Amino acid sequence: MGTLGPGGSARPERDRLLVATRSAHKLRELRELLGLQADLVDLEDVGIFEDAIEDGETFDANAAKKARFFAALSGLPTLADDSGIEVDAIGGLPGVRTRRYAGENATDEENNVKLLAALSGLEPARRGARYRCVLALALPEVGGPRGGLPVRLAHGTMEGRIAAAPKGSGGFGYDPIFEPASEPPGGRTLGEWTAEAKNSISHRGKAARRMHRILGGLGF
Repeated sequence: MGTLGPGGSARPERDRLLVATRSAHKLRELRELLGLQADLVDLEDVGIFEDAIEDGETFDANAAKKARFFAALSGLPTLADDSGIEVDAIGGLPGVRTRRYAGENATDEENNVKLLAALSGLEPARRGARYRCVLALALPEVGGPRGGLPVRLAHGTMEGRIAAAPKGSGGFGYDPIFEPASEPPGGRTLGEWTAEAKNSISHRGKAARRMHRILGGLGF
């Protein structure tokens, strides 16, 4: 049974939200960050093995593409994440190719090795970088004016720098070589932070807190 939304209109209760990922790390992190009553499930949980085409030139575009694609395919409200790292000294790369920086099937370690090599010899002041996250929400029952699915976006950014060498075994992706701006040069990387401390300042944490407000207003 639905509740009343703004203006007295019926607002459906939501009990399941598809997260457009196959990453156990990302699903677990979003469960913790969003803190919803709804059950968050991933693509494998609902038997989806197709992939969305991520050919957008921005994080916004790719997040929206994934949310629309998987919402239409699953019939479920869908939350998609597109996130990555931008490094000033190499023109904002890896950017939207963050996960594939060292190749289509690159491991986190291979991506980190390539990025450290690209910055070899640079002093800390020239190693500035930032993590960006965009969360996109698509509801399959809501159609846009041209028949497509509109999306709601939430953004988050975390400033910092690339360390001289990897440190720590926590987190994932580029965390072992990313020093948040609150750390001095040579200080702790995100790989040395606890998950709770990282979530309090992370790009995904900021985006998730903004998305939480959107989801709450939609009955999740």
